[in-house]
Amino acid sequence: MHPRNKNADGYDLAALSTTSAALAKYLTTTPAGTPSIDFANPAAVKALNRAILMHHYGVQGWELPAGYLCPPIPGRADYLHAIADLLATCNRKTIPSGPGVRLLDIGTGANLVYPLIGHAEYGWSFLGSDIDEAALANASKIVGKNPGLAEFIELRHQPVWDNIFTGLLRSGESFEATLCNPPFHNSPDEVLAVSQRKWNNLGKPGAKKGTAQPRLNFGGGGTELWCNGGERAFVKSMIEQSTQIPKRVLWFTSLVSKADNLVHLEAALKKAKVVESRILEMNQGQKKSRVLAWTFCANGEREKWRRERWAAPALAESPTAPQGEDE
Repeated sequence: MHPRNKNADGYDLAALSTTSAALAKYLTTTPAGTPSIDFANPAAVKALNRAILMHHYGVQGWELPAGYLCPPIPGRADYLHAIADLLATCNRKTIPSGPGVRLLDIGTGANLVYPLIGHAEYGWSFLGSDIDEAALANASKIVGKNPGLAEFIELRHQPVWDNIFTGLLRSGESFEATLCNPPFHNSPDEVLAVSQRKWNNLGKPGAKKGTAQPRLNFGGGGTELWCNGGERAFVKSMIEQSTQIPKRVLWFTSLVSKADNLVHLEAALKKAKVVESRILEMNQGQKKSRVLAWTFCANGEREKWRRERWAAPALAESPTAPQGEDE
């Protein structure tokens, strides 16, 4: 994991259960005698995530409606730290921090984890968008349970399913970066097959006729997990639509879980005539993922962005030393 990740050394379940008493009932002991939870149990995973958000990020009242995605917090934090390091390459190796740094979270979901973690870690402001009004309603409840957070997190509905940026942004709006966890799968059947495989890996019984279907331990459904064409089609559309607002975002980024998709997405970036693209590798245990980042801003434009938006003392004097190279 990223060295700034608060869970880089694993979960301190004793400390987490002290912060969030609801986690304690899900604690188990492994054959080696170490504490753990049943990661195949969605309720246990949700309790763990709630405890992490409370303990490390000061988030109160984090709840999810049944069936909505409960993402693994450490992996989401790694994405944000990767973006912080990316922005630092445009700011003389210093991570720009504070509310003047604004990010667009595409598909923020009911869980709202990127804005919650990003604001807690770096003081950033966020616009969270989603096509699911019920998800946004839940995200709004979370914001409301944390005094002062509404000043830094705005939520906005995207009414057109095929649109990502089109029709969403207001006149004059610009963002340091976008972030997105795109729908990974191509169909509901593909989601079920992955669920079955995970259940098998966890030693759970397979689905049989007349029995409950296997489920993803992190939940999720509908547009959170699948779209026509899956991850590749979604990110390709994001690249194509980014050409319509090339200078309103310093760095466009998206997670890419399938390495095989990169060759197709890099071809889309070449067609879009981006100035630069980068692949930011991420590792969480045995899981490998990556962030695809691209920009339409040349070095001189990035320097102008730095001077105009980050040159204030509150942004220029960050105590955090990032991983990254100055441009």
